[in-house]
Amino acid sequence: MRMKLALVASTLGFSLSLMAAEPVQPIYPAVVEDRDKVELGKMLFFDPRLSKSGFISCNSCHNLSMGGSDNLPTSIGHDWQLGPINSPTVLNSKFNIAQFWDGRAATLQEQAGGPIANPGEMAFTHQLALETLETIPGYVEAFKRVYDSEVITIDRVTDALAVFEETLVTPNAPFDRFLMGDKTAISQEAQAGYALFKSTGCTACHNGQALGGSSFQKMGLVKPYETNSEVAGRSAVTGKEVDRFAFKVPTLRNIELTYPYFHDGAVWDLSEAVNIMGEIQLGRQFEQKETDQIVAFLKTLTGDQPSFSLPILPPSVAKTPKPQP
Repeated sequence: MRMKLALVASTLGFSLSLMAAEPVQPIYPAVVEDRDKVELGKMLFFDPRLSKSGFISCNSCHNLSMGGSDNLPTSIGHDWQLGPINSPTVLNSKFNIAQFWDGRAATLQEQAGGPIANPGEMAFTHQLALETLETIPGYVEAFKRVYDSEVITIDRVTDALAVFEETLVTPNAPFDRFLMGDKTAISQEAQAGYALFKSTGCTACHNGQALGGSSFQKMGLVKPYETNSEVAGRSAVTGKEVDRFAFKVPTLRNIELTYPYFHDGAVWDLSEAVNIMGEIQLGRQFEQKETDQIVAFLKTLTGDQPSFSLPILPPSVAKTPKPQP
């Protein structure tokens, strides 16, 4: 029996060491520590009453049935305003070094407050959003349950939103199963694509659990990227010319679902996106077979989409009230 346990431990340790040596690591299911706060964040995420028009919610631009994005070149905000930039997916955003393409928000909580007050997005004010929530008894009860206080603040709103968004991970992708030892989980073509993805240098930027999100890189490192977008990138935050056209590297998780691609949303075809990146970032012209292999690999990165196994429950039955001291 001891020999069997030792063998299992040895095999597990060997598998873990192999995964640690890879530039990409698997994603695991989210661990929910505060169910009530997640439920509250979920209600807020889908609630259009946080917008001036009463029609736009967080889910409008980060649609959880569309890979956490909106499948538009740039998002549409209040009064049908066309935004300046492509909506990044909210899925697996907990792994990002910062939020927004230019990284102007350090955390998910900081990001959550931005769109509510942005005149081109939800176009409300934080104060009016709070006053709206205060008129809804279910929210008053839910905030009291979660924060032991009926006082609704923007910090509590964004905290709940961030905690919910932290659960929006997509585990169990075929590539995750491949990394965990199931060599039949992806095709030979996809395996060849992953090998090429590594050998040509793609993993210098697209690495870790999210295959991106961990650094800022210049768009057009080897050759300029041609675009009509006037978005400056990271330099808008740092004020440094060297950061012009530098953007947070997007995650490649669920990439087949989050078209169109790049910060300007100019490319709809995944093969075209691969070829452009090879040319402007690596100085590499991929052959058609190589492009097909890399695309086959990228399509193995689609994981389990949020299923909402944590149902939206009426506040009155979501949890037994806490006993009063």
